[in-house]
Amino acid sequence: MKLKELPGLLFKGKTGDVRIQVFRYLVSGGTAFLVDAGMLALLTESFGREHLLLWTAIAFAAGLLVTYLFSIFWVFNNRSMKSLTAEVIIFILIGVCGLGLTELFMWLFAQKAGMHYLIAKIITTILVFVWNFFAKKNILFRSK
Repeated sequence: MKLKELPGLLFKGKTGDVRIQVFRYLVSGGTAFLVDAGMLALLTESFGREHLLLWTAIAFAAGLLVTYLFSIFWVFNNRSMKSLTAEVIIFILIGVCGLGLTELFMWLFAQKAGMHYLIAKIITTILVFVWNFFAKKNILFRSK
């Protein structure tokens, strides 16, 4: 592989190369985070903090949708499920498990272990990223 070929490999077409898929998943996750955080800020600033949990859920769902669309159209090559409904439900369940793991790790690292919350967030993000990527790759987008 030549250096000038790298952008094409990273950004264009389908790939089974797990390294490229991880890179694309990072881009996907970063984009989903921006959508999630942006929507949360927009809703909260527009409609008030009284419904922060509702805005958080809506923003989380929007970020999850972005990740799903990136996953099926750009990140992963294969789709394991024949049923779109089953695929979406499992995708959401993996996302909700990731959210649960985030809460658990933040509690463990920041609250119980006394780690600075930003260091705890970095470690948590890495762990949950690994969980989300491999759960989705091995359950939803595995090779046949």
